[in-house]
Amino acid sequence: QVQLVESGGGLVQVGGSLRLSCAASGRTFSSYSMGWFRQAPGKEREFVAAISYSGGRTYYADSMKGRFTISRDNAKNTVYLEMNSLNPEDTAVYYCAADVTWSRVTMTSGRMLYWGKGTLVTVSP
Repeated sequence: QVQLVESGGGLVQVGGSLRLSCAASGRTFSSYSMGWFRQAPGKEREFVAAISYSGGRTYYADSMKGRFTISRDNAKNTVYLEMNSLNPEDTAVYYCAADVTWSRVTMTSGRMLYWGKGTLVTVSP
């Protein structure tokens, strides 16, 4: 099992940037593919990005491509989400998740095995 704790959320102005972190503990971090998801007020949770075990492969939701970058540091047991050109529609609780498989179906359907509790990102106009 793995425990996930997100950090780095907060209030940012339109056009600004923010980097989220997700620290993992438990089993070997490199055994998990990692993903970021978000849930805006009144909306369903949606997939943002994912990264494979060693970081060699990444996958993004179409609306995030070019603005968001996912990365990981297996030595630090941490996955990151760099977010640029933020707009009010990016306001949401951002969650990281882990899974033992690398499956686009698993990612996009939100069926990852382990989840953090989320960190709130608010983009002000």
